[in-house]
Amino acid sequence: MIDRLTSIATFVAFQTTVALGIALLPVAIMARRLGVTLPVHRLIERTESAYQNER
Repeated sequence: MIDRLTSIATFVAFQTTVALGIALLPVAIMARRLGVTLPVHRLIERTESAYQNER
């Protein structure tokens, strides 16, 4: 039961970070034009890795 809840929680975290990354895309484009890089890709990679390790 705990394993299933952990798996669901990591899946929700992964999906949330993907949605956040998509929502922040215009901000990231503007920031890149100003010379600033947002580390959203790192957050998505880490949650993806955690989700893959739970499966």
